[in-house]
Amino acid sequence: MAKRLGILVSSDKHLDKVIDLCRAAKKRGDVDVTLFFTHLGTLLTQDPRFGELEGLAKMSLCNVGFESHNLKPPVVGIGEKDYGTQARHGELIEECDRYVTF
Repeated sequence: MAKRLGILVSSDKHLDKVIDLCRAAKKRGDVDVTLFFTHLGTLLTQDPRFGELEGLAKMSLCNVGFESHNLKPPVVGIGEKDYGTQARHGELIEECDRYVTF
């Protein structure tokens, strides 16, 4: 059974580290990664490198944080149902074996 790694991204920095961590988990093969972007982390959706996360992790973001920065969909790798609330963040915490924040 795959291990589950939850990553909360609340900073608009360190996208390179998030991508590297997701790539390492994918390469390992037995770790499923879930990302939740909130607050300033939602700004990373505008970085051209954000698309590199597609296929490496299940991703969702806080719609309130996203809209508070006047951002608009679509975002590469974020589906219509992936715009959520902090309740989604709570689910991530409950479902993962390990939890990291950036």
